Amino acid sequence: MSGNPKDGGAAFPSSNEDGDLVVGMTLRDWFAGQALIGLLSQGSQTVRWHNENGAIAYQAADAMLAHRALIAAEETK
Repeated sequence: MSGNPKDGGAAFPSSNEDGDLVVGMTLRDWFAGQALIGLLSQGSQTVRWHNENGAIAYQAADAMLAHRALIAAEETK
């Protein structure tokens, strides 16, 4: 897991030939990328639009991580 528990840890952790953990992108980054795909498929391609949607994508990723934590907490009750 990465150093920040709020990022969801590694999205696709693996190991290299030496058995060392390779973290790669975080789950937050992956969620944001998935959200951004949906946003980009909706049309306009201006720089301002891209900057705004980058922020929106990470807000969506944060919401997904928060909901994921809520579900995990409910499952441990």
